[in-house]
Amino acid sequence: MEFNEYVEEIEKSLRLVAAAVRRKGRVLLREHDITSPQFDALIALNNEGELTIGELSSKLYLAYSTTTDLVDRLERAGYVCRQRDLVDRRVVRVQLKPPGAQIIEDVLRARRAYLHTILIHVDVSTRKTILDALELLLTNMANQ
Repeated sequence: MEFNEYVEEIEKSLRLVAAAVRRKGRVLLREHDITSPQFDALIALNNEGELTIGELSSKLYLAYSTTTDLVDRLERAGYVCRQRDLVDRRVVRVQLKPPGAQIIEDVLRARRAYLHTILIHVDVSTRKTILDALELLLTNMANQ
């Protein structure tokens, strides 16, 4: 197989695996009445801590106005709150609330359970190879 063929096959496999895992998570998202972009916002807030709308927009690759609407819906649902910055009162930061953190935990637990049902049938050596390959790919991507 030529290098470009590997690239195409790896990209396709990554896309299909990610789609399958996200599909399983969407069931829980529907139960909580939130969208994938809203979940991505919760994840960003969980990983980064409080963020301004502009910072969150950048993390999500969404327009500022779209992110504002998204945060409005999450705030109405009780998953996030807005807080004025203590140093500069003009700045408003978005914070994750415990119910938002619980959604993250529920969805990630469901995704992991799904992966468990798949990986339980894969021998330990192959699981290690998969993990090593994914970690190498992530490391190389981080260096770009």
